[in-house]
Amino acid sequence: MSIFENKMRKIAKGTNAYLNRFLIKKNFNSSLIKPMKYALFSGGKKFRSKIIVDTGKIFNIDYSLLIALSAAVECIHSYSLIHDDLPCMDNDDFRRGKISTHKKFGESTAVLAGNSLLTSAFEILCERKLKLKDKIKLELLRMLASCSGHLGIAGGQYLDLNFEHKKVNKNKIIEMQNKKTGKLFGFCCASSAIIKEKKLSIKKDLSQIGLEMGLLFQISDDLIDAMGDSKRVGKPIKKDKKMGKATLINLLGDTKSINFAYSLKNKIVNKIKKYGPKSSDLLQSLEYIIHRKF
Repeated sequence: MSIFENKMRKIAKGTNAYLNRFLIKKNFNSSLIKPMKYALFSGGKKFRSKIIVDTGKIFNIDYSLLIALSAAVECIHSYSLIHDDLPCMDNDDFRRGKISTHKKFGESTAVLAGNSLLTSAFEILCERKLKLKDKIKLELLRMLASCSGHLGIAGGQYLDLNFEHKKVNKNKIIEMQNKKTGKLFGFCCASSAIIKEKKLSIKKDLSQIGLEMGLLFQISDDLIDAMGDSKRVGKPIKKDKKMGKATLINLLGDTKSINFAYSLKNKIVNKIKKYGPKSSDLLQSLEYIIHRKF
């Protein structure tokens, strides 16, 4: 196992432990904890947590605080996956090699578990043990809310569904993917600058880096769907084309999409390098995105 993989596993283990402790406290008389845990602990790599820790390293932020932020983000991410898989959305029966939450627990329970994970993220950020100024907590909450709702994940999912079987141009596809994936990555990168109360230009720069990393991650995902192995992916592949999804791969083709991805990666590298030697882990995570499958 590589050093990078060891780091990612350590972060995932720490994030899962935090989430497990958080849910144990909430377990009293709640039947939704089981489906919530099923979605959270489904074997995902917790890559967004890795991005938070990588960026936190640049600003020398306490590791335990970064894990708390990671836990909140993973709640948001898991909520979005539960809802994406629903029959009224993308109608996926499998996620990471396991049956989807709605197939395991029922559709109504899955909706409620997703809603509960969404609200849990904000509860985590509001906890007293997060030793942050109130104004910093408010800024983190405001940005995470924007990333999660109609301006972010929910809005991106709406466009994703609305664009099916339609001719959609490149800019519209990028807008959709920025909302659906990129904005949460933007939070992951900008959150450390918020905590350190850096000037607005740095917050915006890191948010943009995250947005572009998220777009790259989504292109990688779409390429995996187009060219990957269903056993490795953990769910059926080539579904985007069958469903008429608006993706850069379906618009540009495999080769042009790969070239676009590498060009985008090089652009992000130049932006990250401005943050000096401590940005090395973030650069490695960027390489991981581009080499996941292509």
